[in-house]
Amino acid sequence: MKIFYHYESPIGTLCLEEDDDFIVGLYLDNGAGSADSRETVLLEKTVRELSEYFSGKRTEFDIPVRASGTEFQKKVWEQLRLIPYGETRSYGDIAKAAGNPKASRAVGHANNRNPVMILIPCHRVIGADGSLVGFGGGIAVKKYLLDLELQHKA
Repeated sequence: MKIFYHYESPIGTLCLEEDDDFIVGLYLDNGAGSADSRETVLLEKTVRELSEYFSGKRTEFDIPVRASGTEFQKKVWEQLRLIPYGETRSYGDIAKAAGNPKASRAVGHANNRNPVMILIPCHRVIGADGSLVGFGGGIAVKKYLLDLELQHKA
């Protein structure tokens, strides 16, 4: 059974979803979240780590995540988790790393399907020309997250 929790962050209300001791969802809440909202040990830990991230005190997360998707999406998401804090990669870079250099558009689609934003840092993927493109939370949120990481990068 999924448990939902809403967290007021600097980028807006985030909805966290827990299922079987894994975070399975983390996204900007569009008002359609579940009314079944309660706090668990894992949700409390996730909120604490997100708060530390937003304050610039955390660069990595220690949260168990389970992201459901296709095999290619999972390969892409694993590559996203390897992008260091405060750095970016292009869609083409991720496509090559995921084993299919011609799949830049498919990488974009996988990013769009990422169920756990920030923990799987799809905001770190940019256009080949360095432009900020393709973020479900909006370009302003993507810019905020990248600027936050650049500001606090060691």
